[in-house]
Amino acid sequence: MVKRKHESNGTDANVPVKKAAKSQAEVHANFGDKLFDTDVVTKYREDYAQSGPYLHTVVSGLINDSLLRSVRREIIDNVHFTPKETDIYKIHQSGDLANLSGLDPSALKLLPSLLTLRDSLYSAEFRAWVSEVSGAGPLSGKKTDMAVNVYAPGCHLLCHDDVIGTRRVSYILYLTDPDKPWQANWGGALRLYPTEEKTDSDGKKVRVPHYDFTKVIPPAWNQLSFFTVQPGQSFHDVEEVLKRKEGESEDDGGRIRMAISGWFHIPQEGEEGFEPGLEEKLAERSSLQQLQSKNDEFDLPQEQWIDYDEDTNKAEDAEEEEVEFDEKDMDFLIQYMTPQYLTPDTVEELSELFAEESSLQLANFLSKKFSARLRKDIELHDGKTEPATNGWATATPPHKHRYRFKHADRAAADTSSAYDELLNKFLPSLAFRKWLSLATGLTLAKSSILARRFRKSLDYTLATGYNKPEAQLEYCLNVTPSKGWGADEEEEEEEEVKEKNSKKAKAKAKEPAKEDEEDNVGGYELYMAGDDDDEDDDDDDDAHSDHGVNIPPNAASATGAGNRRAAKHKKKAADPAIYQAGNEEDDGILFSNPANWNTLSVVLRDRGVLRFVKYVSESAKGDRWDVIGAVEVIDDDDEDDEEDGADE
Repeated sequence: MVKRKHESNGTDANVPVKKAAKSQAEVHANFGDKLFDTDVVTKYREDYAQSGPYLHTVVSGLINDSLLRSVRREIIDNVHFTPKETDIYKIHQSGDLANLSGLDPSALKLLPSLLTLRDSLYSAEFRAWVSEVSGAGPLSGKKTDMAVNVYAPGCHLLCHDDVIGTRRVSYILYLTDPDKPWQANWGGALRLYPTEEKTDSDGKKVRVPHYDFTKVIPPAWNQLSFFTVQPGQSFHDVEEVLKRKEGESEDDGGRIRMAISGWFHIPQEGEEGFEPGLEEKLAERSSLQQLQSKNDEFDLPQEQWIDYDEDTNKAEDAEEEEVEFDEKDMDFLIQYMTPQYLTPDTVEELSELFAEESSLQLANFLSKKFSARLRKDIELHDGKTEPATNGWATATPPHKHRYRFKHADRAAADTSSAYDELLNKFLPSLAFRKWLSLATGLTLAKSSILARRFRKSLDYTLATGYNKPEAQLEYCLNVTPSKGWGADEEEEEEEEVKEKNSKKAKAKAKEPAKEDEEDNVGGYELYMAGDDDDEDDDDDDDAHSDHGVNIPPNAASATGAGNRRAAKHKKKAADPAIYQAGNEEDDGILFSNPANWNTLSVVLRDRGVLRFVKYVSESAKGDRWDVIGAVEVIDDDDEDDEEDGADE
């Protein structure tokens, strides 16, 4: 953003400095022809009332074309944009445009058309027009709220409902290249989601958004889209702007989706239409609070716990110690796991490492023979519209997550495919739980196991916290067959380093290529520290984008947040790698897990720790595939205390 004054003028930063009032004719001249004509207003009002999946409309040619072209040129020449990325969006954003009047006079001279546009959009005449068309009620002229957002290829905004504070109407005014019409196949569309009313266990009516959108509004020059902000109903997203593919025309202006977006707010105190207490009521219904709440009754998937009591009882009947890892367990696991991970020395080293770091990341976890079968199975479905395997469903609601999933089923009769054998036989086995207990040094109980597939250009999970008082062991077996996710590039760089140090290396080794941020395709999973401060910032209601967890620039390529450690083996050449967790930089990342092939990550998750999988870009070479598990941890100290109490 352009430079602001250093000295305060004593006015509210969100209240424009007094300016000469413009006549109605002057205001109307800044808009398209006949916009304020009675028959035009009536047509838009009728269309708005009949729109779906919720109230909205699209206005073409909203602003005087000459004025808007001047605005676009001023923005390109003078406005600074900051790249921002969180779990919910990736954009380039200007500063707040509401207080343009507070700019230094020399800076303000550079933006006369932008100032005129802002004053026109928040003029009494246009606010009355929006109120009449939408039926949303009176709109504030004091509280202006707008910014310029630029979506370059790869940028996106995931599903949310815009319900924050006093917002009443949300709008987007497109400033795409007027001389190169935007093509629908470039992406960047505004997409609206339908909702379904359901009754929860307490008898309350709640609206749940469907996982798929039903209305697509592509960008267009000088086009305004706006809708009434409705708690639990006005769910929408912005489709990823797609990168140019090989063979497509380069005459696309770089596919820069520029738009001014903002909100009309409810009247503030002292304005006509002000309602005492309305702001507090709206805040209570914010979807952002719902995202952090425990109200997950209609969420999919729901955890399905596998209880091992039956296996334990059988072991006791046979006079066996259930926790003891025996030869029978070894014979079972060696069908699936790399043998080196089953040796006592390696298991002991893993246990020591986990005690120190509370996490592990094990490369080449599955044996060569089984992983080859598994890879063949997955590659048959990777990138296809739907997997052929039965039992898959879509995670919902989309303002929390969207991906394909399948629960583990120990009773499943068909384990003919390697994938079903992995999900229904190997991971739910008591033998694997015993090994996991030894490798972490923890006493483990029931578990929940879920296969996930994150489809490119569709799927993600938004950051959610873990709220149980007891820590939970979580693992993720990453079985993504495609490359280009970040982790494989690091492996290639390490191979180059090895080659450089070998006797056969050339005198001048090739330098590892620097990671191109624009090639970040997402799909990485992060564990991040939650916010210790429970008090919301006073300016939260005025944020120009819905809240998200800020993502550090290096997140896409970090693997396990640390250095590789090799376990002690007899043959180093065949050793699987063990990743050491822990990040020296204080960027909030506790553990990272990029999409990759045949890597097991294990994390002890404490209360408050956030976890999410970043949206998978359309430019990814395939989908992210993994199987995750959540395992209950038994506190041995508590058990000892109970036994001592019983003895007394």
